[in-house]
Amino acid sequence: MTVQQGGVGGAPPAAPVVRAGAEAATKVRSIDTRSTTGPIRRIVFLIGLAIATLIFTFPLVWLIGASLKTQQGVFNNELFTFPLQFQNYTTVFQIAPIANWFFNSVVVGLLAAGTVTISSAIVAFGFAYFRFPLRNALFGLVLASMMLPGAVTMIPNFLIWNALGQVNSPIFAPLWAGNLFASAFYIFLLRQFFMGLPREVFEAARVDGASYPRMFWSIAVPLTRAALIVVFIFELKASWTDLMKPLIFMKDIALFTLPRGLQDLVVRFHPQAGGEGQFHLIMAASVIVTLPMVIIFFLAQRHFIEGIATTGSKG
Repeated sequence: MTVQQGGVGGAPPAAPVVRAGAEAATKVRSIDTRSTTGPIRRIVFLIGLAIATLIFTFPLVWLIGASLKTQQGVFNNELFTFPLQFQNYTTVFQIAPIANWFFNSVVVGLLAAGTVTISSAIVAFGFAYFRFPLRNALFGLVLASMMLPGAVTMIPNFLIWNALGQVNSPIFAPLWAGNLFASAFYIFLLRQFFMGLPREVFEAARVDGASYPRMFWSIAVPLTRAALIVVFIFELKASWTDLMKPLIFMKDIALFTLPRGLQDLVVRFHPQAGGEGQFHLIMAASVIVTLPMVIIFFLAQRHFIEGIATTGSKG
């Protein structure tokens, strides 16, 4: 019988067996640790999520509660005061042309969102697909236009639309027609999506004889539908809540949008302007302005999240 290194008579070494057993014990302990910490982390995450949800939804809940109170109790410490005053909403429709303002906002919002989505997508596709001299420099100039504050272009825009006779126009041209020339932010957003598309797909379409417009409408647009929906929702929300443009260009009460009409109600009912402090009616009008956007974001959340999550991804 011979003595070999690490064992006797060909027996397996003891050290590897001990090391393997120690590694197995370590793995078991790590698995046990993960099994105990996993549910705890999940519970902590859910609690934090619930707290954040309450914080962000509380203003909306308070607004709805205030819209269902009496004039005297609108600012009390109770979230809801019974009986609920649902007649506040019917009163708002009686004292102001809310339905007309709502229709104006829908028309302006759809026109603004649709035009800026199409125009920005066309420009973004050009920057993403075509190779031409000074392309990056030109794209940089487009992005640089985002640095201009709105106050800089406010007076020139008014002078242009006034010269065209579109101030207080029944077709609301100053509120949406500027979107025909695209938006720098949306161009940047959509360009990231178009650059993530495989170029080979477009080259194959060119070999098959597809024109550039056909490539855009039949290939690029369907593949970036989530991004286009995000742009549409962004601009619809921006147009729906915009007060500055209607305040500048719309003078006839019949042409007001909802934010402009809400501002008119605030001025009319505020005690400093001779009103009676009917803030419960202002709250009811605010709910009417807010709820459509809440519903739209809820219905389109799948496309919205998909579009945001894949921004700038490479395919």
